[in-house]
Amino acid sequence: MTVYYDELKPGMSDSFTKQVSERDIELFGEVTGDMNPVHFDEAYARKTIFRGRVAHGAITVSYLSALVGTKLPGHGTAVLELTTRFKAPVRIGDTVTAICTVREVLPKRRVWLDFVCKVGEKVVMEGEALALAPARP
Repeated sequence: MTVYYDELKPGMSDSFTKQVSERDIELFGEVTGDMNPVHFDEAYARKTIFRGRVAHGAITVSYLSALVGTKLPGHGTAVLELTTRFKAPVRIGDTVTAICTVREVLPKRRVWLDFVCKVGEKVVMEGEALALAPARP
C-alpha cells in the first residue's frame, strides 16, 4: 500500500509488528558484521547492564524502515533524517510493534513522522523522521 503525498494528513497512523527470532539476530550479525557478544553470547551478556542477550538496536530501527517503506507513506518513500531514542532492550522472542504517525505535511513532498516501537505496552524506542513522500505517478 502507498499513501501518496497529496493524501497525507496529520494524525494518519499505521503499524508493523514482528517477533524477533534467533535467526533474525544471526542474519543481522552476518549482514552487518556486528557480532558483539551481547547479541550472541548469553554468559557474556548476563554480565552487562542488559543482564542477558539483546537484539541489535538497529533491528528495531529496521521495523520503522519496513513500516515507512511499505505502508505509511509506502513504496517510493525516502527517509531524509532520522532521530531515535532507545528506551529499553529488545530480546529474542519479543514481539515489537512499530507505530508511525504523520505529524506534519510540508511543501516539496516532505513529511514529519513520529514513531514509537513497543513490546506489549512498554516503549522500547521512539523518535521522528523527515521523509520524502511518494508523488502520485
